[in-house]
Amino acid sequence: MSHSVQDQVNAWGQAPFDKQTQEAVVKLKKDPDALEDAFYKDLAFGTGGMRGIMGVGTNRVNKYTFGRTTQGLSNYLKQQFPEQEIRVVIGYDCRHNSKEFAQIVANILSANGIDVYLFTDLRSTPEVSFAVRHLSCQCGIVLTASHNPPEYNGYKVYWEDGGQIVPPHDNGIIRAINEVDYQDIRFDASSTRITPIAHAVDLAFQQASVINGRIGSGNREDVSIVFTSLHGTSITAIPQVLKAAGYTNVTVIEEQATPDGDFPTVKSPNPEEPEALAIAMKKAKEISADIVIGTDPDADRLGIAVRNDQNKLELLNGNQTMIAMTDFILSKCGYTINENPFIGSTIVSTPMMLELAKYYNIECKLGLTGFKWIAKMIEDFPNQRCLGGGEESFGYMVGDFVRDKDAVTATLLACEAVTQAKSAQTSFFNQLLETYQKVGFYQERLVSLVKKGKSGAEEIEEMLAKFRSNPPTELDGSKVITIEDYTTAIRSWPATQEKESIPLPKANVLIFTTEDGSRVAARPSGTEPKVKFYVSVNGKLESRDRYRSTKEVLEQKIDRILAELGV
Repeated sequence: MSHSVQDQVNAWGQAPFDKQTQEAVVKLKKDPDALEDAFYKDLAFGTGGMRGIMGVGTNRVNKYTFGRTTQGLSNYLKQQFPEQEIRVVIGYDCRHNSKEFAQIVANILSANGIDVYLFTDLRSTPEVSFAVRHLSCQCGIVLTASHNPPEYNGYKVYWEDGGQIVPPHDNGIIRAINEVDYQDIRFDASSTRITPIAHAVDLAFQQASVINGRIGSGNREDVSIVFTSLHGTSITAIPQVLKAAGYTNVTVIEEQATPDGDFPTVKSPNPEEPEALAIAMKKAKEISADIVIGTDPDADRLGIAVRNDQNKLELLNGNQTMIAMTDFILSKCGYTINENPFIGSTIVSTPMMLELAKYYNIECKLGLTGFKWIAKMIEDFPNQRCLGGGEESFGYMVGDFVRDKDAVTATLLACEAVTQAKSAQTSFFNQLLETYQKVGFYQERLVSLVKKGKSGAEEIEEMLAKFRSNPPTELDGSKVITIEDYTTAIRSWPATQEKESIPLPKANVLIFTTEDGSRVAARPSGTEPKVKFYVSVNGKLESRDRYRSTKEVLEQKIDRILAELGV
């Protein structure tokens, strides 16, 4: 164990840490590996904020790591808004300890002279993003670990625009946190500064969701919907929004409707995983439903299944959902070119978004991974209208009234697309196939390699370093024509040695693109111990009845590329 780790262990074994924490450190000393993993680093902000395993230690989620973060955030807020009353809204999900952590965070903020709006019970992440602007707050906080396993919790910070923090505020907050000693945390609440909030904000958010998401036409009562909240927060909003929009045939999966941080009916509460929607899929088959929708614990991601070309329920991936819903928005929302509209996406999501934008003659802006960059687009270009945005990891945002992934409004939008298609004697899936015919058939696959702990983090860095020092020259027989290295923000052309700057912030992402339009992106996850590889290939879909055979050709191409890369 390094000297610095031992120093941290010793410090946590005495005041100002409470007796419960001191006793937990003593117990942890019986497992040296676990002890080192708990103390070898500080939890830090990644693409999705601060997220980690709950327990004792600097590399764990607990009242002191969250407390230090909140004290640093308080100090930074007072620096940024020195002449005004500061207001912060706090929400939390169904995770173990989320409610208790939310109260601790509220107490610390209030002790620092900051007014707090605290939700009285769990609420969806998009509602908190909405509430930041609705309540004219300078900041918002959500206690959630999104779709991570039950032992995790996390801390997301939103700025006054309702988007998650981006430069310079993210780095400013980190610096402020690093200047805080644990003994500096002010746990002494000023209770008069904490205001409980509930139904009034709920109603405003749900009304805004209906206004922004109800853009289709057709007989909504004729559409059969199966919905599961996967034991999370969306049960507080999605059934209500669907009812307000006119959907009466909604089957809620009752055994998954009660919020529960253990997520007892699923291995992982992640709608990206087919297993998470297994119970909902079974019910949908029994009742011949038109669409299945499941959301993650904090209700920012959604997974959907719709009737395919063979009238069987098929789970769509995040890229397919994003393309279908964006195409639906662009065909329905009544924008004008004078509004200078745009759609948003990310550099690791399907390049098909760029092609779709070209087809509709509007702009598609690309940002780094994470919805905070799409929210930043809205702030950076106030004279343009954001119609919607999405990313491959099952997140979508409708309009700009919420500045983060919003599974609540996206659920309504998906139902609207199904309704209109069914009323026109076609289907959501057929509409997606028509989009493939219009702009090209793009097939993607994400491969995530789990590398846990300190050694895993080192292995991930070594893997990416090898790709940088010895990049592939071709993929499946097609020459690599561009290499984008976001650690240096440089795009290069190997054949000519030309280089140019990439006008985005630096990040640990590497992208290879070939002559035939195939693309591989690699990056470490910002919130989980994983390295991720995103593969995209494309071809032409001659007709809808050739979908299956064309898809198989593209899948085989992805297999060959992954084999070449040794992934």
